[in-house]
Amino acid sequence: MKAADMSTAELRSALLGLEIFAGLTEDQLDWLVSVSEPRVLADGEVLFRDGEEASGFHVLLAGGLVVTKVVDGREEVLTRHSTEEESAAAEEHDGKPSAAHRFTGELPLLTDGSYVATAAASGPATTVVAYPKPVFFEMLTRCHGVAAVLIPVLAWRIKSSEVQARKRATVEALGTLAAGLAHELNNPAAAVARAAQELAPALEGLTRTAQAWGAAATGAERSVFDRLAEELDKLPPPATTDPFAQADAEEEIADWAEEAGTERPGLLGSGISDLGLELGWLLERLEGVGEPALPAALDHLAALLEIRSLAAELRAAGPRISQLVAATRDYANLDRAPEQRFAVADGIENTLVVLRSKLAGIAIVREYEPDLPELTGYPSELNQVWTNLVDNAAEAMEGAGTLTLRVRAEGVCLVVEITDTGRGIPGDSLPRIFEPFYTTKDVGKGTGLGLHLSYRIVTQRHHGSITARSRPGETRMVVRLPLTTAAACAETPDEPLSESPTTS
Repeated sequence: MKAADMSTAELRSALLGLEIFAGLTEDQLDWLVSVSEPRVLADGEVLFRDGEEASGFHVLLAGGLVVTKVVDGREEVLTRHSTEEESAAAEEHDGKPSAAHRFTGELPLLTDGSYVATAAASGPATTVVAYPKPVFFEMLTRCHGVAAVLIPVLAWRIKSSEVQARKRATVEALGTLAAGLAHELNNPAAAVARAAQELAPALEGLTRTAQAWGAAATGAERSVFDRLAEELDKLPPPATTDPFAQADAEEEIADWAEEAGTERPGLLGSGISDLGLELGWLLERLEGVGEPALPAALDHLAALLEIRSLAAELRAAGPRISQLVAATRDYANLDRAPEQRFAVADGIENTLVVLRSKLAGIAIVREYEPDLPELTGYPSELNQVWTNLVDNAAEAMEGAGTLTLRVRAEGVCLVVEITDTGRGIPGDSLPRIFEPFYTTKDVGKGTGLGLHLSYRIVTQRHHGSITARSRPGETRMVVRLPLTTAAACAETPDEPLSESPTTS
């Protein structure tokens, strides 16, 4: 049935059959029919697009609509509306009210914003009725029964969007966690793999040179070598490293060792120079080793230094891997009770470890007050807050700038400040950044729910407050968290940047 062919009686009957209009009086229904704008959509035809200014409220009379959103370059299906009972029932697994299938577009009209998703016809001859924005608000005034149906659906849509955003945030957090962990594990894991690969031949070399040295050396010469090895064990790392002086020392030692008849002069030169030592030091320690046994001594010393170098790499890489695993566990809050006592600064540090690849090129300044009290709450949820705030700051700075992290006790509250030197938040956007679906990012690059979820976590789950101040070159996000359940952490007067605090 084409919209143009619909008679007034047919349109009247179709509207009256909808739950949202079921309780209208005759006069209200007459007015509604007079302002209705029926429209038939071809399969796939777009009704409205994500990011477009909201212009109308749409009621579905026949067919179906699929609502999608592009997130990080991928088009995701948010929901489907259908007038067919079987299709509608399939979409009610998440508690979707039946009335929600029959209208769309009310949320951006009520928030005076843009459409937050794209709606397109699903199937042939999808029929909708459009009500322009002024008519929609007049409808709410004239037809009181409309709001009684619309408000519960609106509440469900906001809740459903938050649930989807939380799931998406969890997946994104796990993706960020995996990417960051893979990036950070690359160097220590490569060191372990390299050391493991080189360890077997190095041990064979050590065994071979030990046998040769044992056969060539006298008891006195072996004592000289043992004292040298013992001294090497106790040497502290060099206080300073001059790469040019080190290269000269390596070359000098290698040339002397080659003349002395050692098999691997380069290995000996690098091993000694890496310790900050020179040829004179080595010659002094080798006094007492005769010329016939000297090549065997140098070969054994080179093999010994190689083994110790590989062991040092393993000693350094192992704790680094353990640190990353611990940071990952603490960040994700695995194997722990949901609510617990914890140190907020530890969560921030774990977040920095996870996001390190995104913070390359950004200077990080830490100003943590000493002896900070612990907090009772949900550390994994607050880690998501720190992730959102730090990630937004890194994006605003575009890979270069200074990120300043401050944590302090302030009365009965713990205060966390995250300040960046990025481009800032526009003045007209600042009061709205915590609203659901509001985003200053380009279409497809943000859901508009990251800061809203952060706001919910801070204010509802932890009974705190989150505020924002911004100007070009300085954006400050301030989170206040109560130290006790009875405390209240509202914002306190602070020097403004270019805008007043935001507490939406």
